[in-house]
Order: sequence, then C-alpha cells, then structure tokens
Amino acid sequence: MLAQLARRALRPAATLAAPRRLLATGPAASATTVSDELLEKLSTLSTQSLIDGLWVMGWPDAFIEGARPLRPGQKCAGRAVTLQFVPQRPDIAADKPAGLESPEYEAFEKCGAKEVLVMSSVGPWESVGGDIKFLRLKQLGVGGLVTDGSVRDTDELLNYGFPVFSYSTTPKQGPAAMQPWKCNGVISCGKVVVRPGDAIIGDQDGVVCVPAAVAQQVYDNAHGREQIEVIIKEELIKNPGPPGRYYPFKPPIKPESPLGKLLTSKASSFPLCTSPQPSHRGLG
Repeated sequence: MLAQLARRALRPAATLAAPRRLLATGPAASATTVSDELLEKLSTLSTQSLIDGLWVMGWPDAFIEGARPLRPGQKCAGRAVTLQFVPQRPDIAADKPAGLESPEYEAFEKCGAKEVLVMSSVGPWESVGGDIKFLRLKQLGVGGLVTDGSVRDTDELLNYGFPVFSYSTTPKQGPAAMQPWKCNGVISCGKVVVRPGDAIIGDQDGVVCVPAAVAQQVYDNAHGREQIEVIIKEELIKNPGPPGRYYPFKPPIKPESPLGKLLTSKASSFPLCTSPQPSHRGLG
C-alpha cells in the first residue's frame, strides 16, 4: 500500500491533472465563421465556379445531391444552421424535448437573413415540414432552406417567398417516419458533410457547401477561374473553334500553352503560373 502511494506521489503533476479523452466526441461542430463580407462575395459566384474552386484544391465534392430549387430562379446564400433528423422510434421520440424545446425550433430561432437552414432527412420522400412550421422561418426572414428530403404545402411555401431547395414535394407527414434530433451538429446532407457556419450557396443548378475553414481560398480560386472563362468564351466567340484548345484547365497554367498565351495577350498581369493548390484529401 505504501509503495502504491509512493508511486502516485512521484507521478508528474501534469499526468495527474490531464483530463480524460472523451472518445465519443469529435472536433467542434463549428470550426470558424464566414464573415458577412466574404459571404456577399461568395453569393456573386455560380455554384459551378465554387465546385471548380474546391476541385482544384483536391477537396471532396460539395454538391448537395437532391436539393433542387422549388421554383425556377431561386437563389440562396447564408451560413449553415444544421438540423439532423433520425428515423422514428418510440423511445427516442419520448426522449426528444417537446414543444418549444424541440431541436427543430431551436434551429429555427438561430436563423435570419444571413443563415440557411440545412435539414438532413432520413429519406428523399420524407417531409421535413410544411406551412405551419415554416411560417416561423418566413417571420424570421431566413436566407433559405435546404434539404435532401421533401417539403409539403408547396403552394404556401412559394407564397412565403424564401428560397427552398429540396429533393421534391410530398403530402406525407414527416413525424410518421422521422423526428428532429440535433441542432447545429455536423450532418450529412445529400452525401455532403455540412458543419454549422459553412457557406451554403444555391442557384438554378443546385446547392454547394463551401467549408468555412477554406472559404476565402475557394472564393479566390472560383473568382479567378470565372475571369479566365470570360476570356476563353470571348475568344471562342471571336474565333470559333473547339473549346478543348483552352478548356478545361487547372493550375499551374504554363505560359507557353495556348491558354497561357491567350491570357498573356488579354491580361498581362494575370498570374499564369500559379502553383497547384495543396490537397486536403485524407485530413483527419
């Protein structure tokens, strides 16, 4: 007994004070925040350009599959507020906070003009909500709603005016199949990982999640590519020919290449020989 006490007394203080690692938890749900200024700049770009901006960095696909605009011409841009649904199970339903304390209403109250509510459904045809619930989002002036599930009461949602991107519409009741479980956690929506605070950009082609941690770099890449594409298109209109002469392209652009020569002739200050962006694949 005395020997055990002695060994404990000789143990470094740092070891004694070290907290136990919480194996069940991962990184913080939200790593960083996209500023209003950067969000505004990202909103000026197309979803295609943003996808390309991530592609040259080696990041995974960020296109939220299944999320389509409820009406043509809808656009959204905002920081993600996330909501996770889980399949219906009686004991889980009994444990879920009820009424105003429900995770979905907690998520709603975090929304405003510069937030997009991203709802992870358990299936494409399951309803994440309709007119009564989403009236609150209208009152809050939400920047948009995105889901890989479906919505109901479509006519009323269209009247509400805020952008809605969903897999489809349905008359089905959501609570029969699933229930909201967690607000502002890391979710998977349309096969894309979304963290709270990520930039969510939607247009006619769909919805892209721009990770907050690299949002500035994605903007720089995408904006630069859009500038290059304008030059390419102008050249192909002026001198018709196969786009393959200049397109697709990926850094570094060699000055002696056809695209490099074209850019030099049109914009001598353009950074032709930028190095490839570092890959983030496999980061843990």
